[in-house]
Amino acid sequence: MMRPFLTLAVLVALAAGHASLAGQRASPLPSDPLVFGPNSGRFNADRTFSIRGQDWRPLDGTWVVEGREIVLTMSAQTEECRGPGRYRFEVTGKRVGFSLVSDDCAMRRMMLDRSTWRPIGDIDPAPDRHIVTTLADPRPTIPDPAPAAGSWPSFRGVRAQGLGGAQGLPDTWNGQTGEHVLWRTPVAGLAHSSPIVWGDRVFVTTAISSDPNATFRPGLYGDGDWSEDRSRHRWMVIALDKRSGRVLWERVAHEGVPVDRRHIKSTYASATPATDGRIVVASFGSQGIHAFTVEGEPLWKVDVGRMDLGAYNIPTIEWGPASSPMIWSGMVFLQVDTHADSFMLALDLETGRTIWKTERDEIPSWGTPNVVETSEGPQLVTNASNFIRAYDPRTGKELWRIGRSSKITAPTPFAADDLIVVASGRGPERPIFVVRPESRGDLTPADGATSSQGVVWSRTGRGPYMPTPLVLDGILYVLANQGYFDAYDLRTGEELYRQRLPHPGSGFSASPVAADGKLYLANEDGDMLVVRSGREFAHLGTNGMGELIMATPALSEGVMFVRTAQSVFAIGAR
Repeated sequence: MMRPFLTLAVLVALAAGHASLAGQRASPLPSDPLVFGPNSGRFNADRTFSIRGQDWRPLDGTWVVEGREIVLTMSAQTEECRGPGRYRFEVTGKRVGFSLVSDDCAMRRMMLDRSTWRPIGDIDPAPDRHIVTTLADPRPTIPDPAPAAGSWPSFRGVRAQGLGGAQGLPDTWNGQTGEHVLWRTPVAGLAHSSPIVWGDRVFVTTAISSDPNATFRPGLYGDGDWSEDRSRHRWMVIALDKRSGRVLWERVAHEGVPVDRRHIKSTYASATPATDGRIVVASFGSQGIHAFTVEGEPLWKVDVGRMDLGAYNIPTIEWGPASSPMIWSGMVFLQVDTHADSFMLALDLETGRTIWKTERDEIPSWGTPNVVETSEGPQLVTNASNFIRAYDPRTGKELWRIGRSSKITAPTPFAADDLIVVASGRGPERPIFVVRPESRGDLTPADGATSSQGVVWSRTGRGPYMPTPLVLDGILYVLANQGYFDAYDLRTGEELYRQRLPHPGSGFSASPVAADGKLYLANEDGDMLVVRSGREFAHLGTNGMGELIMATPALSEGVMFVRTAQSVFAIGAR
């Protein structure tokens, strides 16, 4: 009489066991190979995972699901990735999205937080980009420009060359004691943008956060983290009297919550404005491009949509833009290289209307485009990762390109002695290219070669990460963030010297400028080194400003205008 009962019990137990095994085998995550940007990953049914990132160490380990959260544990735990990481996940078809719950492992956190992993070949089309121009109403009268003599109209002065000629600057000054400080004007907010000068006015930009503790982190480090400051901001354009530092006018270009995050070392006003003496143009990235007359009257604004810039190998890491506008022949040029799409844009300076737009196959970049005047005519040169390119500035037609650049590009191209210099400092490439402007087509040197039909010479491993190089009297000077200072013969590429600078401090982000046969190098801690130009290194002195310096100085009529983290200083002989 007991046999049927035992048989039923056995069947129930077996069924329960099979159900348990089936539940273990059924994975809540797709086990097919997945990709996220240039990275690949797999979450296997046996609860192991493997993630391979471009320029990242492999991530391998095990995973378990607890409700709607996944817990990942590394197989080989390191000091920085010792504990598990916990993420919310959402599966849509064969796509998996992750969002951070808690994870002390920075590398894993950057790879997974806010990421969407999808099957190979599953690509969303780039969103439509709408460029919208709004004219001021009523439209102001555009004034005639003051004389151009002594002007420093955009990043690094005329055509970004950084040359001030004869200025008669003092050899020593001190921002704290006031020695040779003509004036100092405090500027609220955070900005790495550099000052520009035209006539009797100095123009600067800033972004003022409603968070009183908003800051940035200077120094030599490789962290790719973004700032947590997403508070309401005011993006400002400010005009100062060149002789006294008095604020002549200040205008709010935009007010609101930032569209994007910024890198912890950057600001929401890192692009330098530009002027032709009549109109001042400032780019605030996703907050738009804004034009004012030099009298402070709003003229136009252009919304180009979101500028999503960040790490080339992790699309969700946002660093914000820094490329500055450039003015030439009644046009404004903007270089917009993002994760979603990339393009060059030429706007009419007086109206903001689009003159031409050229699409680019690029990843995010931060260099400022520059029109270089050569014997072959003007060329609009851009620095970017896939290719350094030159365009006809009147039409946007590509003239030449060079590959094998860095994955992160920031220095601005410029011309000297009828040669074009372009460099960047992200390893391992870190190239310097010196280019003949008459060349056309693909000028990339062959594998193992340092020159080509269009490249006079090149070097790898010596390019600067942030500072733009400088040429003075036929010598190319290259300043590295870490404080190495190199000099080369511009024509031949011969190395003249390589010098470790004294007082490198937290490193160098500002670009060198030159006057009176001297070069001025500002480190982030606020020390300005003075170096004599020439084929041998000669350190003449170091002058302290007493405040952090991230911006490049401007030179005009015997005065150096220094933008620090809190102020604008005018340095000169009394």
